[in-house]
Amino acid sequence: MADEKSVEAAAEGFDRTASADVLTRAERDRQKVVERFPLEEWSGLPLRRYALGTDDFDPDGRGGPPFCRLMEYGTDALGSMRGGSAAKHIIYRSRRSGEWRLPAPLQRANPEEAWELVRGQFLAAFTAVRVREFRAIDDMNLLSFGQALVTKSLATYFPDDFLPIYSAAHIRHFTDLLGGTGHQAYGNVRSWQANQDLLALVRRRPEFDGWHPLEVMRFLYGEFSPKPRHRGTWKIAPGQGARLWEECRAGRHIRVGWDEVGDLGDYESDTELKQALDAVWPRSTGGNLRLARQLLTYRDLEPGDRVVANRGKSEVLALGEVTGGYTYDDSYAEFRHKVPVAWDESYAQVFPSPENAWQPTFAKIPDKLLRRIREGRAVPAALPVPVPEEFPAAVQDVLDALKHKGQVILFGPPGTGKTRLALSAALALAGRADAIDAPPAERAAAVAGLLPAPGASEVTGVSLVTFHPSYGYEDFVEGYKPDTASDQAGLNLKWREGIFLRICAAAEKAPEKTFLLIIDEINRGDLPRVLGELVTLLELDKRAIPVTLPISGRQVGIPPNVRIIGTMNTADRSVGHLDAAVRRRFAFLDVPPDLDSVEGSVGALDLAAFLAGLNTRLVREFGPDHQIGQAFLLREDRPVSTEEELSAVFYHDIVPQIEDHGMGRPEPLRAVLGDLVDPESGRIARMAAQDLPNKLAAEFTEPDDAVER
Repeated sequence: MADEKSVEAAAEGFDRTASADVLTRAERDRQKVVERFPLEEWSGLPLRRYALGTDDFDPDGRGGPPFCRLMEYGTDALGSMRGGSAAKHIIYRSRRSGEWRLPAPLQRANPEEAWELVRGQFLAAFTAVRVREFRAIDDMNLLSFGQALVTKSLATYFPDDFLPIYSAAHIRHFTDLLGGTGHQAYGNVRSWQANQDLLALVRRRPEFDGWHPLEVMRFLYGEFSPKPRHRGTWKIAPGQGARLWEECRAGRHIRVGWDEVGDLGDYESDTELKQALDAVWPRSTGGNLRLARQLLTYRDLEPGDRVVANRGKSEVLALGEVTGGYTYDDSYAEFRHKVPVAWDESYAQVFPSPENAWQPTFAKIPDKLLRRIREGRAVPAALPVPVPEEFPAAVQDVLDALKHKGQVILFGPPGTGKTRLALSAALALAGRADAIDAPPAERAAAVAGLLPAPGASEVTGVSLVTFHPSYGYEDFVEGYKPDTASDQAGLNLKWREGIFLRICAAAEKAPEKTFLLIIDEINRGDLPRVLGELVTLLELDKRAIPVTLPISGRQVGIPPNVRIIGTMNTADRSVGHLDAAVRRRFAFLDVPPDLDSVEGSVGALDLAAFLAGLNTRLVREFGPDHQIGQAFLLREDRPVSTEEELSAVFYHDIVPQIEDHGMGRPEPLRAVLGDLVDPESGRIARMAAQDLPNKLAAEFTEPDDAVER
């Protein structure tokens, strides 16, 4: 986090002359709103002129979109509120089904009754701002279901009283940056109130004297952006065989199909979108959850995100940067899901060998492949454009959880990479983000460099332990253990510090350094017994409170620079079985199977589609904790690539796991593995390695899974 001097220095060096055009466009957008929807007309504003989804059903005849569409899609110069579903608009109509979606307190009301109540609260909010009773807005509970929309609306009608920043997380980030505390950033604070508190902080700083709120917004996002530094790069095919490329290139956008599911903004979750996909393409149900997640990722692309347009498995058509938000554009006869992109065709190239992961429309591009694409640019850039040292999104999620909670448990089925993710977070904390996706030997060497040497007693910045049923308080905190160095006869006990006390002692001596303890298989130990009285001190606000240890009588505390990451295999025990006091003090991050990491194929078998289909059946038969992780299909961080590797993985790793879940009974085994299981004996068919890919492809994947849309 930046300190006050760095904010002051950045503000001094900020080029305000570039703001003139932005201010002009913003005022034009603002006038567009206040002229079409003047405050004095809100008391009679009909629902059809407010809600998304009504412009196709009941246009108002006055030209232009309804209020919510204008605020989300037609006023980007006033600050963005793009991303996520249409639920942020409080009331909206599904373009796909025509069904009205209402907030929870109004579920039993009809749309017109609900709108009358919502409109009344909008009017009360506008009045509260006009008479300077800002706190009164917090009492309007229905508006809390659309905090970004409400905050943007207030900033549009009253631009001197609000900053054009609408995300609660972003407001918190900037409030922390400028030294805000307490209610200004945390607690049950609505976005509009937090926005006003942030504006008050800005106005107290002399470096912002005379700045327009839009200039402040540009500065904060430009210099201290809260957005993840690296959201990844996506390969997106512009139609099968790139047949839409000329349209996408000329129109400066990318478009994909699946028009049958309608506007992606209608869907609040991947499950809801999967159900819509299942209804249209029932044969592809195994891969539709994966597709739903990809489509929602596509919908939520943000300006600055990177995309690659491709033709087939070997050709890059262009590298692009997203310039705006997603829209469902029904002016096109097909491929209506559109995202604006600025394309750079100088990156066009043909790979010497195909990328097997590039068969479907969407594929995640690893950083090393992005480097190859950059290096293969036809016209060298005027200045080098290296891939920055950035954290993968999953690593950033862990770091954020550690920052706000102090300790986190990574949970999920076996083979999903929980320990690897924990070690990746350790590399990031140690300033070795470059090694996170390095080749296996290089990464292993970097990890080894963080840990104490084997047999060493000193504590380094990162410590790794594995819990098991016999691991106890005396190992973790303190206790008497056999003294093997004693020359006296009989059993001699000696008091010893456990690993956690040694870490705390080292952390006290180096308060500027973060000390990380990784506990692998944390649920295999008896956590209340292992942690003892120290469980109370895990909470960040209680770190300064000392406790007296019952064995030695010492007073100890947990320094604020100590962090803990635990990993938990949910196939052994679910999160719900953990002690309530322990659960309350840890953040929990789900680590599901990562289909992107197994993008590739063996013969006719698409590995990601196979894993998705297999896990769909496992969830249906045994529950979500019994899925198969991507690690089963990886060899040295790369997907298996030969029939022999696939056969070994399937028969030696995957099949025994499924047999263990099914306890050898033929019915559940056949429900998961289909024709690969003899219905009477439950025996799993053995076949030659060269025949297995075709058999698995026929059993687990459908033709639709590989079609570019």
